[in-house]
Parts: sequence; C-alpha cells; structure tokens
Amino acid sequence: MPRGVPRNQSVQRTVLHRLKITRGHLDRVIAMVESGQYCIDVIHQSAAIQSALKQIDHVVLKNHMETCVANAISRGRKDEVISEIMKVMEKK
Repeated sequence: MPRGVPRNQSVQRTVLHRLKITRGHLDRVIAMVESGQYCIDVIHQSAAIQSALKQIDHVVLKNHMETCVANAISRGRKDEVISEIMKVMEKK
C-alpha cells in the first residue's frame, strides 16, 4: 500500500499549518506548567490541544480514504485497507 502524508499539496499545507499551531500551544502549556500556573487552566489548554490533534487526524484520515483507500479498493485490496483503518480506530 502506498505510504505518505498526504498526496494533495493543499491538504499537506493545511495539516502542517495546524500541527505547527498546535506545537506552539503545547510550548505555551509547557511554560504554564513550568511557571506553576493554575491546574485547571493547564487542563483547559491541554484539552484544546487534544481537540486540535483530533481535528488534524480527521483531515489526514479523510484524505487517506479519498486517495489511498479508494485506490486500494479499486485494485481489489478492500479487506486490507479496511483492516488497516480498523486497527487505527481500535487505538483511539
């Protein structure tokens, strides 16, 4: 199965942009913890980061299904790609 994230350049730019923003938020949360900020404030920021990562996963998975999965199914490898996606979903 082809590997790579993602094939569509606009999707790749979107994913990278969102990841870099999320990394910036994570750096700020680390600074909050280091400076002893209020626990609930840290949790709120951590939850926002987790939500952002889930949204990124959604974009990557949608792209994967539209490209790699569709291609694999058209080549008769339906069971393989369904199994692969199910393994990912089991980890969530």
